Amino acid sequence: MTKAAFSNIDPVTQATVTVAWVIVANKPFYPLYVWWLVGSGVQASLATLFSAPFFLAIPFIARHHPLIARLALPLVGTIDTVLETKLFGTMSGTELFLAPCMMLAALCFYEREIWYRRAMIAVVFAAFLLTRNAIGEPWHAWSHQELATLLNLNAFAVASLMAFIALRLNGMLISPCSDEKGKT
Repeated sequence: MTKAAFSNIDPVTQATVTVAWVIVANKPFYPLYVWWLVGSGVQASLATLFSAPFFLAIPFIARHHPLIARLALPLVGTIDTVLETKLFGTMSGTELFLAPCMMLAALCFYEREIWYRRAMIAVVFAAFLLTRNAIGEPWHAWSHQELATLLNLNAFAVASLMAFIALRLNGMLISPCSDEKGKT
């Protein structure tokens, strides 16, 4: 996305696009982290890369459909989190990634888009209930020590992503605006 195309997008959508790019840039490293820190399950962790094209599509969607891009980021993140929780199991801490999805659902919409915000929050919460109550056994069998390592890895990644989202979206929705360009 060129700088000119990026500057024509409203500030909240710009922030959404930035978060999507950060996720895309970090996706390829997750299997490497699993290999380095856990030592097994690398082949299973490669499945986490399947969502990368969906995150990559968000910046391109944003140019023509900012609202759809802002809806897509927490939705793609939520679906990705549910699938990764099925892959790794609830004890791995992958479902913690629903927290940044919830944060995005709360912060990526303007005041007049309250029903989109509420719907996305409901979707993320429903996904949490699904992962807690109906996810079943993980697709890959991990030892207790491997799960503890994954939990630490995922907790750190979630905290880092939430800090980035909070810093990137800090104060964007505090001042009232009449349109997505921030004009009063």
